[in-house]
Amino acid sequence: MNKLGILAGVAGLAVSTMLLASGARSADDAKLEQLKQQGFARVAIANEPPYTAVAADGKVSGAAPDVAREVFKRLGVKDIVASISEYGAMIPGLQAGRFDVVTAGLFMKPERCQSVAYSEPVLCDGDAFLVRKGNPKGLKSYESIAKDPSAIVGGPGGGLEEKHAFKAGVPRDRLIVVPDAQSGLKMVQDGRIDAYALPILSINDLMKKANDPNLEVVAPVEGSSISCDGAAFKKGDEALRDAFDVELAKMKKSGEFAKIIEPYGFSAEAAMSTTREKLCASAN
Repeated sequence: MNKLGILAGVAGLAVSTMLLASGARSADDAKLEQLKQQGFARVAIANEPPYTAVAADGKVSGAAPDVAREVFKRLGVKDIVASISEYGAMIPGLQAGRFDVVTAGLFMKPERCQSVAYSEPVLCDGDAFLVRKGNPKGLKSYESIAKDPSAIVGGPGGGLEEKHAFKAGVPRDRLIVVPDAQSGLKMVQDGRIDAYALPILSINDLMKKANDPNLEVVAPVEGSSISCDGAAFKKGDEALRDAFDVELAKMKKSGEFAKIIEPYGFSAEAAMSTTREKLCASAN
């Protein structure tokens, strides 16, 4: 082949590559345009205050949805529509296209980072136990539960608490999956479980609403690490995630982010002191 032919071939390859890249970007960017046109984003939540909450009139609030609602407004998407889901069903639902994003305190960990495209950190927290007054079994860590053959702990299915309990050696038959916070509260009150594990702020919110002097909180759980969540997007929707990150960064810098999450008890500084990259590399 002569030089002109080689140059033509290279030029053709370059044009083809550019067209393919442009097509990929167009398909990726189309997700945001779709959300703008329909006027809302479908989000998965867990109804776990103060992370997420659903009022009697159906209005969705909580720190995670409030941040997402504001970010999407800035992106031209007018509102969010929420569906309550168990943590273990959130990523499969996202992958199946039932949600556009998960905004529910779905903490980052390496295996989840392989399955979804997380935003930069939004909410950070540690683990706590709700126990009966006096903590009769002296449960201060997951290891203490594992060592007591009579101790039973409850937690959300698919949650980080479940992972921490298993890692500490708590057997499956002494780890009860609890569908929601009110059920966990009732199970502790009735003596069906000895501890209910949730993030500290969720347990404190539950304790406040219960107003039961026969309960107390163990926080933080000894040996547990601080974890952070982010908005979780489907793999392939990275352009939407990146657009979300741009607006989230602006809100963090302006102080608007702190105004939204700190009334719920979360620390804006904690979320701003780490990154998705660090959290996805951490074993938690």
